[in-house]
Amino acid sequence: MGTIQSYLRTATNSWRTQSNALRVMRLWLGITWIYAGWDKASDAGFLTRGSATFIGTQLSGYSTQSPVGFAFNKLIEHSVAVGIFVMVSEFAIGLATLLWVAPKVAAFGGFMMSVGLWLASSFHVSPYFLSSDSAYAALWLSYLALLLEKRKGFTMSLERRGVLRVGITGFLAVAFAGVGKYFATAAPATSENAAAGKKIIKLASIKIGSTYNFTTPNGAPAVLFRTKKGVFAYQAICTHQGCTVAYSKSSKHLQCPCHGAEFDPLNSAKPVAGPAQQPLPKVKVSISGAWVIQA
Repeated sequence: MGTIQSYLRTATNSWRTQSNALRVMRLWLGITWIYAGWDKASDAGFLTRGSATFIGTQLSGYSTQSPVGFAFNKLIEHSVAVGIFVMVSEFAIGLATLLWVAPKVAAFGGFMMSVGLWLASSFHVSPYFLSSDSAYAALWLSYLALLLEKRKGFTMSLERRGVLRVGITGFLAVAFAGVGKYFATAAPATSENAAAGKKIIKLASIKIGSTYNFTTPNGAPAVLFRTKKGVFAYQAICTHQGCTVAYSKSSKHLQCPCHGAEFDPLNSAKPVAGPAQQPLPKVKVSISGAWVIQA
């Protein structure tokens, strides 16, 4: 009981000694990161393969759009573990910020996470000020700079009490993530007709027998095929462990570079080699005037 009282007393006293400007930054960042963690924890599809909001789908999209896309190739193989880590980290950073537990470490973690998200998903946003990730990176960095300035009071203790405070915060972060699943609704299936009518490419730009790589609205990479019979497309996310597949002209199969799975695009993208057991999800496409669109 004494440890809990000390935990809460330290958090309360820390708010009293700070300027109003620092309080506003701390409150906004802490609540926002907790909300971000809760948004993932309460989304039944976030850790569910095949869902429209699955973390693996997001990582696959990042691998094709980010300037450091190569860094996501290995992460895709462990998407569920990555999703859990991100979710718990967001809770931990948010709680640590509000409760004054290792505040500098939490601020640095928030800064690095914001930079990572900027590189992953919003690096190409133009004008740059439309990207919230870069704004949050600047806000976390400013907050960290203020904490690093010489000030009185409440530094993180590395003694037994400090370790206990970190442990309690970690436990709360995991508990919040666990509670979120009880508020989650059924995982949404991957949408085949999301953003119906979205233009993909002009029909004249893709020859018969050719393929075209594009990205669906939920960030998933996809491959479009044109044959004499028409056009069709599949998500380019391997159903084994979520790596991004690519079309091989020599084998005429979609091949996974991670574990050797192969899919036959002329036979509903069914697996023909490797460890995958399920076909690639279809993406509904059609021809509308001069364009190939998502149907």
